Amino acid sequence: MQVLDALGSIPSVFLSSVAPPLAIALAGYLLGRVREVDTEPLSTVTVYVLLPALVFETLVTLEVGVGTVTAAVGAMVGFTAVMGALSWAVSRARGREGTVVVGAAMAAAFPNTGNFGIPVATFAFGAAGRSTAVLFVLVQNLLLYTVGVYLLSRGGEGSDRAALGRVARQPVVYALVAAGAAVALGVVPPEGGTAMDTLRLVGDASIPVFLVVLGLQVEAMDLAATVRETLPTVGLKLLVAPVVAVGVALLVDIGDPAVTAAFVVLAAGPSAVIPLVLSIEFGDDASDPSGEGTATGPTEGAPATVSTADYVGTVVFLTILGSLPVVTGLVLLAELGILG
Repeated sequence: MQVLDALGSIPSVFLSSVAPPLAIALAGYLLGRVREVDTEPLSTVTVYVLLPALVFETLVTLEVGVGTVTAAVGAMVGFTAVMGALSWAVSRARGREGTVVVGAAMAAAFPNTGNFGIPVATFAFGAAGRSTAVLFVLVQNLLLYTVGVYLLSRGGEGSDRAALGRVARQPVVYALVAAGAAVALGVVPPEGGTAMDTLRLVGDASIPVFLVVLGLQVEAMDLAATVRETLPTVGLKLLVAPVVAVGVALLVDIGDPAVTAAFVVLAAGPSAVIPLVLSIEFGDDASDPSGEGTATGPTEGAPATVSTADYVGTVVFLTILGSLPVVTGLVLLAELGILG
């Protein structure tokens, strides 16, 4: 009976968690078919206005048991580091260079713990799952907007100083600091007040904009060529990431079974959309849509790889489609008490 109940939840997982983001991305794709839309201004608005509001509002309303936070954060950072290192090694072994290597590592290392992960974790694990997903979002944002922006910028500018300057100008970093200070000083705006409602309204807009940008990016790319190029990263995300997540969870010993299971399910999800937005904003091939010069093949005269943004966008798109059976299987294992 428990197996049947778990299997019966599969349609609900799809309809409540997978179908909505796919539908929004499809709307962006269709828009790109009928109108020429520049994705760079959209990504700029998201990076500098919408996402900082989301990060601040989420952090100051976070409810996670203190006893499990340290272990969970350690597991999240450890998983990200292992997956990033594996992707980096695979890209370099294939002769790739430039920011496409960074973009591939980000796509492999950062799962979609926001618009995909939060509803899935909440549906499967209740309040513990939602808190774990929100904590994962915050850890990812801190890493993406510091280490991620630095590596992308350094690839484009070739200067440590310029890259660090870009990191220092990221509003998300200041949103994290401001939220931490507000919580520490006890000056968080009241829940339901005008300030928090405004922040929530602005922050919530970032998720559909991310997905519209994804749809626009998919429409503009040569999908047949990018699919072939990105298969190693897609394979890492769909097949290797769940194994790494289980290994990290066993090594770290988070302690709380629900949080452990939620962490594994979240880590096995599709690639996050934020690396795509950052690749558009900071990738060194922004002025070269064809992607020529962004990487080199293993031999002279080999075909140039796709642009960083196209590469990351394709990985996001394919892993959204491919992660459904993986995530559903892990949720089923959790329902049966095997995972966590």
